[in-house]
Amino acid sequence: MSDDLDRLNDRLRDRLKAAPPAPDPDARARTLARAMENFDAHTEAAQETAPEPRPTSDRPDGAGFLTGVRAMLNRLTKGPILAATASAAALGAGLMILMPSLTGGPHAPLKAPVAPTVTPTVAPTVAPSATVAPKPENPPEAATRTVAPADPAAPVTEAAPPAALPRAAAPMPAASMPAAPAADASGAAAPSEAEALSEPMVEPMVMPAPSAKMAAPAPVTIEGSAAFGYADRIAPPAPTDESFANGPANPVKVTAEEPVSTFSVDVDTASWSIVRSSLAAGVLPPPEAVRVEEMVNYFPYSYPAPAADGAPFSTSVTLFQTPWNKDTELLRIGLQGRMPATTDRPPLDLVFLIDTSGSMDEPAKLPLLVQSFRLMLDHLRPEDRVAIVAYAGSAGLVLEPTAASDRARIDAGLAALQAGGSTAGAAGLTEAYRVAGQMKQPGHVARVILATDGDFNVGIDDPQALEAFIAKERDSGTYLSVLGFGRGNLDDATMQALAQTGNGTAAYIDTAAEAQKVLSDQLTGALFPIADDVKVQVEFNPATVAEYRLIGYETRALQREDFNNDKVDAGEIGAGVQVTALYEVTPLGSPARLSDPSRYVVHQTRRSLGELAFLKLRYKAPGAKTSERIEEVIPPTPTLNPDDDARFAAAIAGMGQLLTGGKYLGDWGWTEAITLADGARGPDADGYRAEAVRLMRLAAALPH
Repeated sequence: MSDDLDRLNDRLRDRLKAAPPAPDPDARARTLARAMENFDAHTEAAQETAPEPRPTSDRPDGAGFLTGVRAMLNRLTKGPILAATASAAALGAGLMILMPSLTGGPHAPLKAPVAPTVTPTVAPTVAPSATVAPKPENPPEAATRTVAPADPAAPVTEAAPPAALPRAAAPMPAASMPAAPAADASGAAAPSEAEALSEPMVEPMVMPAPSAKMAAPAPVTIEGSAAFGYADRIAPPAPTDESFANGPANPVKVTAEEPVSTFSVDVDTASWSIVRSSLAAGVLPPPEAVRVEEMVNYFPYSYPAPAADGAPFSTSVTLFQTPWNKDTELLRIGLQGRMPATTDRPPLDLVFLIDTSGSMDEPAKLPLLVQSFRLMLDHLRPEDRVAIVAYAGSAGLVLEPTAASDRARIDAGLAALQAGGSTAGAAGLTEAYRVAGQMKQPGHVARVILATDGDFNVGIDDPQALEAFIAKERDSGTYLSVLGFGRGNLDDATMQALAQTGNGTAAYIDTAAEAQKVLSDQLTGALFPIADDVKVQVEFNPATVAEYRLIGYETRALQREDFNNDKVDAGEIGAGVQVTALYEVTPLGSPARLSDPSRYVVHQTRRSLGELAFLKLRYKAPGAKTSERIEEVIPPTPTLNPDDDARFAAAIAGMGQLLTGGKYLGDWGWTEAITLADGARGPDADGYRAEAVRLMRLAAALPH
């Protein structure tokens, strides 16, 4: 074989050394003609579809940076590719974290992070250490979302762990998509539905700004509150600056040491309305706002009417087993005032003293106040007269004394009231009493009706002087009643002091329905007194009663000697008004006794077997200076079947005690109170007792 190769090489060498053959003219002509034909055909085809010109270069193959990179990438496998991209991502993350601090020093505040640029497609997977890039100076508005920092100046001491880029959410179904917004005022068209669907559903971060005042808590959600009838009134409690008149709960008294209990009657009902207002708002009332006697006296009872030729009110006494303690007894004392015929009512001279200060500028205050007074106007007679005094920074006469028959003029005076300014309460009272003095006529009932939230902040420099002034006007025959409106700055303590000193009543109006009850249904009792300075004194028999306690009436307590002193002021009873008082009594020898017997006290046992206690009452006829006295013996035998009124009053007294800690209730709780009240509702024509049961259920559901 090597010989053949040698011979082939020799032949090729000889051919190369030989002279080239002479050109053939005919062959050249044929080749040139064929080339021209090919050129013409190529030119015609190029006019129809011209291909891209092929790049040319005079550089050697493989020269240049990009050519080298492409060659390197073509040679890489999957493993090196993943390693390279991960290294690049980590390097970029480190640079972006360090750059802000490098530009401002080691303690310079970091700029707030911004949302990343987002495309309509699914975002690629990013290494866990990747962070969101800082916001570019001029980002494309259509492709980026930014989050404003809560406080750009706030230093960031430690960077939060970065989150992965959000994925674009799948388009929402057409049925759940919101309607596209219309073009804005500049004429720019709103994004089309296709654009809206293509935009990724990425929720921006929410960075709460720091605040010195905490936001109001979320409304309290109570299971079944809609069934209670207060679902629309459940609301977060507002910060309050309220004050209430109350005292520590009456203690248990040892009969052998202190057998006599004395107090003034209380026909106010404000506490129940305040309790209802709180519970309807989804919060428990402040314990100091709970006055048990006012809660009990809010409800009507079926007490017998007084005799036509006797005292202006009758007494009703019942003794029955205590619901929360089987070893004690409840003594209920009820008074029923006489209701005169409408034609027998004396004419009224009323001065509406209306608080128009800035604190009254709320829907539940001045607007409800005006609505309430208009309800009362429907029940006045033509011979009655009305004047309106308003006070804010100063007091002024809004309406001269006007006959109640001139309804349009009175309505116009009420409609002109506007809230604004501070509260000059003393000036308002002085002006109201001045107008009432001008209106006073023989045989007429003169009364100032103060309507306020109680926020007296101007003019009362000497409360004792103001009290003496009101007492003087009371002695001259002008009564003072107080209506409270609104919550938040309710000064119940001042309202109670004014009403008690002025021989009037205090009520709190939180709804139009309550205004209807106080100023329409019970108007006669609110405006026409039948007995002044009514006092109650009970002397318990130590031979039958070991201990007792008065439930409520903490702000109405009197000294024992005050009972016979006609100069000591007490509460009034209006026409048809009822008063209820409850004592818890521990019989002698009962295991429920809380105190040890005295070693040295000798019990007097006169008539011990036939008497539990001795009831005495004093009152004055309106305008009289000397009091009358009523006496009654209370037998010791309890009834085994108390009526609905007695049991319902006990349930409300239990509710009031539960709202203030229930010191003497033992294991008796809301379940027992609800059962007792619900079973003692009776006819309940106006629905007041049904409402009480609903409120008990609300109270039971709230955290204690």
